[in-house]
Parts: sequence; structure tokens; C-alpha cells
Amino acid sequence: MEPLTSVTPLLEVHGLRVALSAGRGSASVVDGLSFGLKPGQTLTLVGESGCGKTMTALALMRLLPPAAAIAAGSIQLADRDLAALPESALRDLRGNQMAMIFQEPMTSLNPVLTVGEQIAEAAMIHQQLSLGEALSRAAEMLKLVHIPSPETALRRYPHELSGGMRQRAMIAMALMCRPKLLIADEPTTALDVTVQAQILALLRRLQREFQMALLLITHDLGVVAEMADHVAVMYAGQIIEQAEVRELFSHPKHPYTVGLFGSLPQRVAVGAIHELPLRPARLKPIAGSVPSPFDLPNGCRFWPRCPQVFDRCKTDAPELTEVAPGHAAACWLMAR
Repeated sequence: MEPLTSVTPLLEVHGLRVALSAGRGSASVVDGLSFGLKPGQTLTLVGESGCGKTMTALALMRLLPPAAAIAAGSIQLADRDLAALPESALRDLRGNQMAMIFQEPMTSLNPVLTVGEQIAEAAMIHQQLSLGEALSRAAEMLKLVHIPSPETALRRYPHELSGGMRQRAMIAMALMCRPKLLIADEPTTALDVTVQAQILALLRRLQREFQMALLLITHDLGVVAEMADHVAVMYAGQIIEQAEVRELFSHPKHPYTVGLFGSLPQRVAVGAIHELPLRPARLKPIAGSVPSPFDLPNGCRFWPRCPQVFDRCKTDAPELTEVAPGHAAACWLMAR
């Protein structure tokens, strides 16, 4: 359940810009992002691949690849600006106050260490537990995420676990020190529907139990409907629409958001608390693809794909503006 509006945000991001350097020069892959996240609240970043969602997550964790760097903005976690902290201070926070579940556990887990060794590491570093004490807690965490025979699973290597079990192990690792902020980047990608439902239910339960703030990154609107309190829609490195989840699903404003909903072949329920319009039976894909950050169009970045484009869209970039209470969109249609 979303916390009261009076609760102070745990995470506040203002004007975040991430620059990527390549042979073609430098470009902003994340450009001017601002959002907040409160304890116990879930914010989803949604959009097609290439919109900057994962780069945003890596920037928050300060785990950007060598060719990328934070070029502007602030990332305030409680009373600390993550964008300005030295690496030594970040090591104290990662895995402790903040943690991340990566998109593909098989490439995120170390293949030559047992699952137990990898889960125990955070408690040994941040809470000065002995190996035996940390392994005992790791077994408790594996039990918490419903891995059967946790003592046996601790001794296994990642390749000996199924995809669903590896993802549960990643969740156990991320939650080992009970972080205040959990970032989950496509946590159910490549999992079958049954396992996906189990993982999402597990995240909801653990979030309630630990009162964590959850930043969930996905391109799956069904996952958004099931998990989110608030939604930020990203396109070409920018947030182009932002609202509370039922408001966004019931009254999408930006043509890109409307186009995303056109990919839903049937009714999507947000929990069981309200009804949403029926989606078209025939899928309506959005023409074209997300532009390269090195070759962005002038004006609105979506105009080459937009079915409602007009002259101003091609020259002037719209700003994210409130178009209804608590609902913001960056689109010139709202100003006509």
C-alpha cells in the first residue's frame, strides 16, 4: 500500500543526466530525469528497450560502465547525494542501504562461487559477521524467498539452480542487509508466467515486510499494473509521462503511452480495485524504433513515430507539465 503523502521521500532524483562517450562523440542516454520515491512505495520506470531505464538504475547505484558518467543532477538517498559521494562511501551503501536485482541472474552471479558464499558476502562486509554467522543468515534468507532445502542450496553453484531459483537467490542476496531502497531491473525477464507471478508476489510480500522503497524497471505493462503505485514512462532518455498507476492506465495522455497500451490485447487489471477499458483485440505496434542518443530528432523526440504530430512538435521540445492533478506529460497536444 502506498504510504501517506506526508511521508518524506527516501529517494529524490533531480535533473539526472548520464553522458555516454563513443567514437561518435558524447550523448545523453539519460537526460534530465527527476522523480521521488517514498518508503514502502513502488515506482515503475516503463518504456521500450533503449529508452534509458537500465542506465538510470546503474546511475543510481553508481555502477555505470566505463564509457558512461553522471554529467549533471543529484541523487539524494535520505540525506546523502549519491552522485557526489566517493567510491569508498558508496561501498558502504551498496548492498546495505541500497541494493539491486539485475536483469539476468546467470550473468550477475559468480559461476565459481557457491550461492551461499555470494549471499553471505554482504553481511560479512557490512555487518562484520563471521562466515558461519553469515551463512546461517543466508540460509534464513533462502527460506524467506521460498527456496526448498536452503542448507543444500547454499552449497550449490549458480548453474545447478533453475532460472526461477537463481532469481530467488538474487533477491535473497539483495535483501541480506534489509536495504531501504531496492532497485529491480526486469526481475522476471525470461521466466515463465507461473514463475514470474511467484517472483512478483514475493517482491510485494518482502517489500511490505521490510517497508522498502522499490524502483521497478520493466517494459511489461502487465507487471506495471500489478506492482506499481506510480509510473514514469521513459522515451529516448527522458520521462515523458508520470502519474499514479490507475490514473495513467485509465487516462493516458502522451501518444507514446497510448501506443504502448495498444500492445495490450486484453483487459489489464490493476490489482482488483478498479476496472480499466478493454484494449483492442488487434495489436497496434508503434511504427519505427527508439532513436539513437547520438541521432536525436529536433523538438519532441517522439515526433517521427507519432500519429498526431504537427509542426511545433518538430521544432520545440515540450517540457513535462502537469495536465491533471498528480499527472504530468511532455506533449504539445496538451497545450493546443
